[in-house]
Amino acid sequence: MRKYGYKQSNSDHTLFLKRRNGLITCLIIYVDDMIITGNDKGEMEQLRQNLFAEFEMKDLGRLKYFLGIEVLRSKQGIFICQKKYILDLLAETGMMDCKPIETPMMTNHKLHMEIKAKLADKERYQRLVGKLIYLAHTRPDIAYAVGVVSQFMHEPQAAHMEAVIRIIRYLKGTSNHGVLFKSNGHLEIQAYTDADWAGDKRNRRSTSGYFTLVGGNLVTWRSKKQKVVALSSAEAEFRGIARGLAEILWIKKLLTELGLPPKGTSRMMCDNKAAIQISENPVQHDRTKHVEIDRHFIKEKLEAGIIELPFVQLEDQLADILTKAVNGRIFNHCLGKLSFGDPTTQLEGSVEKKKNKSQILLPKIQR
Repeated sequence: MRKYGYKQSNSDHTLFLKRRNGLITCLIIYVDDMIITGNDKGEMEQLRQNLFAEFEMKDLGRLKYFLGIEVLRSKQGIFICQKKYILDLLAETGMMDCKPIETPMMTNHKLHMEIKAKLADKERYQRLVGKLIYLAHTRPDIAYAVGVVSQFMHEPQAAHMEAVIRIIRYLKGTSNHGVLFKSNGHLEIQAYTDADWAGDKRNRRSTSGYFTLVGGNLVTWRSKKQKVVALSSAEAEFRGIARGLAEILWIKKLLTELGLPPKGTSRMMCDNKAAIQISENPVQHDRTKHVEIDRHFIKEKLEAGIIELPFVQLEDQLADILTKAVNGRIFNHCLGKLSFGDPTTQLEGSVEKKKNKSQILLPKIQR
């Protein structure tokens, strides 16, 4: 790629970029599968010819299927999902005819390691959870639930396997759900960050999560248990804000490399007033000495105008579903706000018909 004048991205080492006459061409690669995109049609065709001269390749045309991710297009935008991947998972587990369930995890669950509890099939458990982890790349709705069940990979018990089966039952009823990307006329970066203080009953560690949106479209999300115990809800939120801020800075860097430098301040939505006040207050607080690095990191970006921390009401905190199991009403409300769901309700235009299963090939090069 360097021989052909491409530069490797510093934000994502699998991304290669080339600018010419104000136009850009991008290639992103995973092992031997790759996607080419950009607005320089001449360079895209030249790159295709160069790659064919160097390697034995197959061009599968417009992007429709990539590493288990399906891509649908309409006048409303681009929709990605993993329906075939889910159907294969249901077939593997013999759950094609199972009864669907409304949410992936029971509210107020108390999953933990019980003494002398019945053990589950460790190999099967690890295989299923591994598939769910990959599925979470396009399914923010299962991010929290998958994060919980992945904590018991070393010695899964029967209750943990039941939780995995519940996630698969939820997927049965939502197999065609995915994320919609549409043009909203701007590229503003926005984030929702939240934390569930001392939510883990085993060790009282908190779980933090964030959603980041670019131009009103959901692009990244994460749900992760914090590495240390937080002494207050403000501290737990504080650590969550720092992780969300790091993600915003990465997205800004990537957009700049793509020739789309962000303008203005990015908004990070937080529902904890104490955490916001400590971030904005320059006075040293004795009760925050143990999180001083995070505090200075956030304060520095606030003063530079890179981010702002507006307060958001609990009912409008979309990242709530990344930190704990919630009821169906809250769950569906948050997902709807994130443009996540059934393509038949999200895409009003005519969606391209997918090829049948026998026609789906592992892509080598796509545009």
